[in-house]
Amino acid sequence: MTQTKIEIVIQLIKQNINNKSLIAGSRLPSVRQYAQQLNYSVSTIVEAYARLVAEGIIESRAGAGYYILGKPVQPIPIEQHIQYDREIDPLWISRQSLEAKNAVLKPGCGWLPPDWMPEQTIRKALKIAAKSEGSLLIDYALPHGHLPLRQYLVRKKESYDLKVHPNQILITDSATQSIDLIFRLLLQPGDIVLLDDPCYFNFQALIQAHHLRAVAIPFTEQGPDLEHFAQALQLKPKIYLTNSGIHNPTGATLSLATAYQIARMAEQANMLIIEDEIFSDFEYLPAPRYAALSGLSHVIQIGSFTKTLSAAVRCGYILSNLENIEKLIDLKIAIHFSNSNLNAEIIYQSLMDSSYPKHLEWLKKQLIKATNETIQRLAQLEIYPWTVPKAGIFLWCRLPQHMDASKLSKICLQQGIILAPGNSFSQSAQAGQFMRFNVAQCIDKKVFDVLENAMKTYSHTAIN
Repeated sequence: MTQTKIEIVIQLIKQNINNKSLIAGSRLPSVRQYAQQLNYSVSTIVEAYARLVAEGIIESRAGAGYYILGKPVQPIPIEQHIQYDREIDPLWISRQSLEAKNAVLKPGCGWLPPDWMPEQTIRKALKIAAKSEGSLLIDYALPHGHLPLRQYLVRKKESYDLKVHPNQILITDSATQSIDLIFRLLLQPGDIVLLDDPCYFNFQALIQAHHLRAVAIPFTEQGPDLEHFAQALQLKPKIYLTNSGIHNPTGATLSLATAYQIARMAEQANMLIIEDEIFSDFEYLPAPRYAALSGLSHVIQIGSFTKTLSAAVRCGYILSNLENIEKLIDLKIAIHFSNSNLNAEIIYQSLMDSSYPKHLEWLKKQLIKATNETIQRLAQLEIYPWTVPKAGIFLWCRLPQHMDASKLSKICLQQGIILAPGNSFSQSAQAGQFMRFNVAQCIDKKVFDVLENAMKTYSHTAIN
């Protein structure tokens, strides 16, 4: 990228310090002198000096000018060593993926590659937000959060036959924060929560953090197993936590018949359903929503914009009845006081940009293509999907019978490939034979080359 004049001035001074032309105690030219030497404006030099002062490279002495300080102490970088032998737990994939260097490939992570994300849309939204009135940049958000974003969500929910008022929506900083708030409000340690088996691993991590008891319900291609769900209700669970729309990790889609039966049983048991619809924008045809079937008295819906807009600009939401929203607002104020109004504005402006619907269509087409290609490549390794998803980013795949997913993942990790073993998503005996693949992160042929070599290494080790 082209350097600004301010950056050029800063670089010149740093170079002179490095080559000893300027040493500790040396006096810099005055602002006006340096501006004349470089034929730059005085304001450019003032800003450059100010930034160098902030970095601790120079100091301003009242009435005497600017002087070079001693070379600032640079922190000693701590090399992050990936723990190959760490036990596979719900946070294993997240830690490896977030800490990994850029050269590491991440077919096990839960997000799209950077070049699939709408960077220019976010940059444009940032510029618009920067020109907004001062209160947006400085003040706390309203208790409910950004009003235009809530109004956008009201319009969006109409496509799912869900009528909500803006005051039934609470803006949060993420879907994870949303679940945390709901758990804090409605549950006590030891309470029972129903989960799909397999399920998103961070659901398990949150349940552990709140000292709750999880009961796993086998997940079928149409949704949760109805017989097992009915049996679990005898344990008097407080909440059923699930993905609506596209299921994580299986990629399966909830059927209307199953959704209706689950909603009816949950109402009869006076149990609350929390449905996380974070992958909803990847859908071609909307799957049934429990909130539309049972209403917000029996269902709380959460989501975020991480998967299709930005993981850096954190923003999520909660939909519930007015009573719950009021209590959640009080709890949010007590714990976090407010959420990022600026983030919400950036997300809102991105959603309003005419390029966003086109971006979504492009994403859907790319994902269909990537899904088909990944299925074909995995088939060559005798790895097959449990179901072929209608949309989304995940394939839940069965490994050859003698393979253990966690052991295979550790072999691949040593070769720069982060996988998502089934043990992270399920505690069942069969989980070790499954692996979740993010098709958008499987574009690089190296993923399959490393996987093939790892499988050979695994087989050879097992034989010996």
